[in-house]
Amino acid sequence: MIPKLILPLTALLFLTGFGAFAIISWHEKEPRAAQRSSLAAIVGCAFFWGMLHLPPPLPHFASGALVVGGALAIGAFLLPQRNIPPTGRDAPSQRVDEREIIFARARLEPGSEAYNEYYARHPRHKVEDEKTRAKPGLLSPESQFANPYHFASTEASFFLTEALSEAVNGPTAPERVTLSPKEMTAYIKNLARFYGALDVGVTKLEPYHVYSHIGRGCGTYGAPISLSHTHAIAFTVEMNFEMTQTAPQPPLTMETGKEYVEAARIAVQLAAALREMGHPARAHIDGNYRVIAPLVARDAGLGEIGRMSILMTPRQGPRVRVGVVTTDLELIPDGREPNTAIIDFCNICQKCATTCPSRSIPFGKREEIDGALRWKINPDTCFRYWNVAGTDCGRCMAVCPFSHPDNFAHNFVRWGIQKSALFRRAALWMDDFFYGEEPEVGEGPGWVGVG
Repeated sequence: MIPKLILPLTALLFLTGFGAFAIISWHEKEPRAAQRSSLAAIVGCAFFWGMLHLPPPLPHFASGALVVGGALAIGAFLLPQRNIPPTGRDAPSQRVDEREIIFARARLEPGSEAYNEYYARHPRHKVEDEKTRAKPGLLSPESQFANPYHFASTEASFFLTEALSEAVNGPTAPERVTLSPKEMTAYIKNLARFYGALDVGVTKLEPYHVYSHIGRGCGTYGAPISLSHTHAIAFTVEMNFEMTQTAPQPPLTMETGKEYVEAARIAVQLAAALREMGHPARAHIDGNYRVIAPLVARDAGLGEIGRMSILMTPRQGPRVRVGVVTTDLELIPDGREPNTAIIDFCNICQKCATTCPSRSIPFGKREEIDGALRWKINPDTCFRYWNVAGTDCGRCMAVCPFSHPDNFAHNFVRWGIQKSALFRRAALWMDDFFYGEEPEVGEGPGWVGVG
């Protein structure tokens, strides 16, 4: 009686479980995953159904093995056996000078006073930056993946983000209206979501969140930054999965530019609304930051800084862009509880490092750099590849197992990753099996296949 119950149920489980995953994968335009899950559904169903028809006592042995194996699997993968990475300070001990980041250095005009002054102080950076300047350039028609249609779309997004740059700040209404900190925090979060934010968090503004000197955007280059605001509102916007999968091809850059526009629009609207209520507020958008957005978002409880040195969220992974608004409005901080499961998964995964075209992402575990425990990519080689490809690459985002769509199948895996260290290893094995250790580049929506 037991074999007639357990074996058919197992066969049905394989058929429905992997069959459903095959349909999901096909819908996600993941042909390898769809094919392999379809094969697993058919083979698994046939195998266990066939075992039911073996001569006794083999069906009983098989049923017993399934029961014992299932119990061990539940104990091994579902119980909270955490492999907690080494703890240590992961907040910088000093402020970062924005002039030293690669994007600020790339804007220096050869021969200008700022150019000569900066490289007189940082001759090592000049050697690396001149190598990059010798490449075709981001969105260059001579670059590896040049496409005038795709690049025009990205340039349009950059144009709009730049146009919003002067709107990040403005006059504050003389009459201040407010609620209790708890009520105001809830209202501001809901307002951000109403404007289009995906996830929203609040943190107190710390000194290490704020750049020390201006390197980009409005204001005087090199001027010290003094931000009197006390709190920061951080939010994410989601990047389209299908467009992200095309990385490092130009559709990824189209999507990046589009979502930077969305993050900028939401931040500018939210800051303007706060000022209209009588509270000083500044939006921080691409090319015109005063804060280090990923650190603010992490401390607001939105995720962790992963191996690729950008924000890793629990449900979209790195497939987000971040916006920030700072204000003196008293809000209730969310508080950060370090997500050791994400850090541990980054420890064992390393898929982004393996597939990085420029080998800019480190292998191994986090190290203490500038007083903070972190992974640090090589910004020079990463940005140099952008200037060869003509795109912002994004291959690391595309291959990250956390980047899969936010649906039941992938959220089940994310749940297991949060629960168990052993499940994290099983999840990586499954990701390699279904999607490949070096996943193929996606084609994107049909309409982008031009040029």
